[in-house]
Amino acid sequence: MSYRPMLAEPADAPFGGAGWLFEVKWDGIRAIAHVGETLSIMTRNDNDVTHKFPELNELSKLTSKVVLDGEIIVMKGGRPDFQAVAKRVQASKLGDIEREARESPCTYVVFDILEKDGEPLTGRPLSERKAILRESLRDGEHVVVSSYVVGEGEAYYEAAVARGLEGVVAKRLDSPYRAGERSREWLKVKRVRTVDCVVVGYTRGTGNRADTFGALLLGLYDGDKLTFVGRVGTGFTDKSLRELLAAFRPYETAEQQAEAPDVPAGSTWLRPGVVAEVGYQNLTDDDRLRAPRFLRLRTDKAPRDCTIAQVRPVTLEEYNAKRNFSKSPEPVGEGTKPKGGSYVVQEHHARHLHWDLRLERDGVLKSWAVPKGPPEKPGERRLAVAVEDHPLDYGGFEGTIPEGEYGAGTVKIWDRGTYEAGEWGEEKIEFTVHGERLSGPYELVRFRKAGEKNWLLFKKRE
Repeated sequence: MSYRPMLAEPADAPFGGAGWLFEVKWDGIRAIAHVGETLSIMTRNDNDVTHKFPELNELSKLTSKVVLDGEIIVMKGGRPDFQAVAKRVQASKLGDIEREARESPCTYVVFDILEKDGEPLTGRPLSERKAILRESLRDGEHVVVSSYVVGEGEAYYEAAVARGLEGVVAKRLDSPYRAGERSREWLKVKRVRTVDCVVVGYTRGTGNRADTFGALLLGLYDGDKLTFVGRVGTGFTDKSLRELLAAFRPYETAEQQAEAPDVPAGSTWLRPGVVAEVGYQNLTDDDRLRAPRFLRLRTDKAPRDCTIAQVRPVTLEEYNAKRNFSKSPEPVGEGTKPKGGSYVVQEHHARHLHWDLRLERDGVLKSWAVPKGPPEKPGERRLAVAVEDHPLDYGGFEGTIPEGEYGAGTVKIWDRGTYEAGEWGEEKIEFTVHGERLSGPYELVRFRKAGEKNWLLFKKRE
């Protein structure tokens, strides 16, 4: 018997409840595996991808006579990489498939069982299916049974996001498996990243949008050049379509504003002047926003503030230029893959004792030197001087930088953990720390009167 995956509806916000279980939402390819005399692995579009993932042949050794539902993922830098798993599906030649399996091995995360020994289980409640799944499938090198929690949805979501994951899926414990249906009994709670983009144009509308537009063309400044990062065609109401079109009129130009070979003919270009906040999932390998959705216009933001650094890790040239790695034990700035929401404070016994606050952002550790140490009581404030970005590996560094080298002295970890960012702007940064010594909300505010790199660090009340 063939099955189509049960699908989840989007949730408005994280939530909890005794009647729900919560598991990680993996960013990969949904797949139904039929394990019997033969093995077949089918995507939600009924494409057979069994031969694309030869390492999943181990399923036949881990279970038998079952139909499983799960997600095929490829981990890179500690997080699922959708581009990597998509590349594996696209591979067609045997040599390419074998090379991809070696270089980008997959994991099949199994979260449901639909059939066992020829008996359909879809009518049974999820709680029973989970128990049967655990009894029927052993973990392997490339196959794991999905873990979950019951009730504690908000905390589980926060933990998932702190690890850089996409979010969680909430499922009613009493829900049957509704094959091929999208149901409110399963809800996806996804982290939404946002980016402020310059609207560089719009495409011609068709159908019920023939009188307005189809999609916005988006750009971000990379230095003085506008880089095209994709188009967004969702998130609009009939009213906002008309209002936006009217707002665009003064900026229309015949001059192409960004290099974009795939922009449809008949599109209209706009001079920089309109900024839109756009939600997106992540950045593709060719620097396009994945799954973008229009959120709102940002009349308070200048186009030149819309830089590529919002979505692309900045370089570590300044960090590297200040260090001689043949003498210093500090980690080399090679642009390590993001870990997700890491936080560290390092006590630095340099010429002047100070503490270095580091927050992971855009693939690096944004860093401030705090001469008197971070405040631990609400209302306290400390001077914090912005310094060069550090590589992510620096968050685990402890050691002695030799005399004569930049920052000479002993570095040791004073506190570490994770953090959640709130507002992150040019003048103010809000964040909540979950450390071993510090916890709770903090705020960094520009202190321009004392110097361009100076900030004030506040401990806020809970």
